[in-house]
Amino acid sequence: MNGIDNPKKTTLLERQNSLVAEFASLASWEDRYKRIIAIGKALPDLPESLRTEAAKVKGCQSQVWLHAKLDANGNMDLQGDSDALLVKGIVGLLLRIYSGVNPEEVLVTPPDFIKAIGFEGNLSPSRSNGLFSMIKQIQLFAQAFVMIKKSKR
Repeated sequence: MNGIDNPKKTTLLERQNSLVAEFASLASWEDRYKRIIAIGKALPDLPESLRTEAAKVKGCQSQVWLHAKLDANGNMDLQGDSDALLVKGIVGLLLRIYSGVNPEEVLVTPPDFIKAIGFEGNLSPSRSNGLFSMIKQIQLFAQAFVMIKKSKR
């Protein structure tokens, strides 16, 4: 997993709950924004070779790139980046949640953490739209990987 601090195998729901608890412990939205920015600063830059037009997430005001592949265990290995620091932090959060997870699990586990953290009411409309575009792209990757796995059976 690239830039992800979930070394042990956890379920997608456990990851979501952990993130919700982490953000609930922060006193204000200013503290939450600072945490998101810190996550963005810690996220490794995406190699230029992966910053392709095909990897750009449509529907984001900032430039966002997501790249996905299956690892040796059949789990999603995600990398991502953005040219905007706060958005890069959101990318980092999504990588923490979804990288290393089985694609079938992605498709059956709704992204309830978004509402639980309060992103819907505290991100600007354009950032909120971008967040949902990123999640939609991750779900599309998961659908494609499920189809690939089925075709290999």
